[in-house]
This record gives sequence, C-alpha cells and structure tokens, in this order.
Amino acid sequence: MSIITDVIESTKAIIQGMGVTLSYIPKRKWTVEYPDEPVTVQPRYRGQHLLHVDELGREKCVACYLCAAACPSECIYIVAADDPRPPEERTGVDERYAAVYNIDYGRCIFCGFCVEACPKDAITHGYNFELSVYSRADLLKTKDDLLITKQLQSNNYRVAQSHEDVDSEYKEV
Repeated sequence: MSIITDVIESTKAIIQGMGVTLSYIPKRKWTVEYPDEPVTVQPRYRGQHLLHVDELGREKCVACYLCAAACPSECIYIVAADDPRPPEERTGVDERYAAVYNIDYGRCIFCGFCVEACPKDAITHGYNFELSVYSRADLLKTKDDLLITKQLQSNNYRVAQSHEDVDSEYKEV
C-alpha cells in the first residue's frame, strides 16, 4: 500500500509543479535584448565609481582617507600630495589632493560606504556596469579611469523614472 501512496503523492507533486510552470507561459516575457536595447537601472544603482570635479575642473578629493578607512574590503588605495600653488592653479580644491587614487574592482563589493564617508562628495557611484575584462589586472582602476571628466560611460543603460518599478522579479505585467 505504501508504494501506491508514494506513486500518488509523487504524481500530485509533479502535477502541482507543472501547474506552476505552465501558469507562467501566457505571461509577457521580461527578456531585454541587450545590447540592442538599453538596460533599465534604478536611480540608486551602484555602478563604477566616479571621482568628481568642481565647476572649475579641479578635483574635489582632498585625500582624507575616509573612504579607504570605511571600505570593508580594503580595495581603495590613496597617496596624498601637497600642491602649494595659488588656488587658481591647483589640481584640487584644497592644498592637498590625491596623487594616486586606485580602486581594485576585483575586491570591491559595491557597498557604498566610501560614498557615505566622503565629506566633500568627491566620490559617487555611477551607472556604468560593463566592468568585464579578460585580465584580473585590468580590474584595478586608477584616478584617470575614475575621473568623471575622463570616464567613458556606456550607452547601454537608462535610469528608471520615479513612477517605474523595475526592481521586482515577481511583478505582474
């Protein structure tokens, strides 16, 4: 009797599972034809970091090391330098600036602690998500790679508007 009961229970489980699978067939698909269609990302999306400059083109980073101290994966490396020139000729907004600013994306977990820790709003997350490389050494991004004036942004994304909801995997269409 137990073999027959096991067969019946197994059959019911298979039919129930197939019912769930078949219920998704008539629904509209969520496939994005990337890279032909741009991917929609949320405004809070954390992509590749951006180092910002002020309206005069001077770097905002004052090499205070707060972002490196806040980073749990210790992927940020900074070397500070002093620039005693007059304020109009300086590299940064202050006498001190980051001569070297590296982020190792092989270690970065995109937590956003560096952005929160920065007192000058010098570093933020951008929307660039195309970070794939063939060599692990290419995951080390230097200041020239991160500066907003020099960084190449991908055209394969668009930022969602406030009324759009693209987060939910289980959204009814």
